[in-house]
Amino acid sequence: MSENQREASINDQIRLCNERLTTEGWSLVQVFRDAALSGASELRPGYRALLEGAREAAFDVVVTEALDRLSRDQEDVAALFKLLRFAGIPIVTLAEGEITELHVGLKGTMNALFLRDLADKTRRGLRGRVEAGRSAGGRAFGHTVVRELDARGEPVRGKRAIDVTEAAVVRRIFANFAAGDSPLAIAKALNAARVPGRTGARGAIPPSAGTRCAAPVSCATSSMSADWSGTACIT
Repeated sequence: MSENQREASINDQIRLCNERLTTEGWSLVQVFRDAALSGASELRPGYRALLEGAREAAFDVVVTEALDRLSRDQEDVAALFKLLRFAGIPIVTLAEGEITELHVGLKGTMNALFLRDLADKTRRGLRGRVEAGRSAGGRAFGHTVVRELDARGEPVRGKRAIDVTEAAVVRRIFANFAAGDSPLAIAKALNAARVPGRTGARGAIPPSAGTRCAAPVSCATSSMSADWSGTACIT
């Protein structure tokens, strides 16, 4: 499981697990999958469904390609193993066979080290991008993505250019805030003027709008029903 995992990779894992089921003479009850979600988090629908199924004794054994397919977090792996063992449900992986406490300890430690190393490399890459004058995040309102290829034909990531139309809205927001308008009032005015946000959507402001922050609102887009909610703040 990773945020960049391909659908074909998951299908390959399912196919290999099905072959193991056939070899053992076991019947498939349910497939739990979390495509393109980080294995470092337990807040995954497939993982949560697996836990619920174990509590309800919906299956007799868990088969997976490897222990890190369940979770890369050492604490979560240990907790899952403890829960399944209490329920009398063994974990069987294609690589190690039936999982024991020894696997949980060793593999959990290795996975934790992998995650720490991955985080360090990710931060290093993002810092290098920032120091090169490029963006390390998504597209902020007021900017547009510059799509270029380097000498090797690879996409150049993090380059941004000012979007003239959106930049005018950003200046308007800061001017209104400096004049004493609240984020909620600014959001209402933008909606009333039918000014599209980054997603291009327009809608009613939700009840939670108007949250105050320590900096002026320059990118007040929201994943809620409204496009301008007055809740998101960046300096």
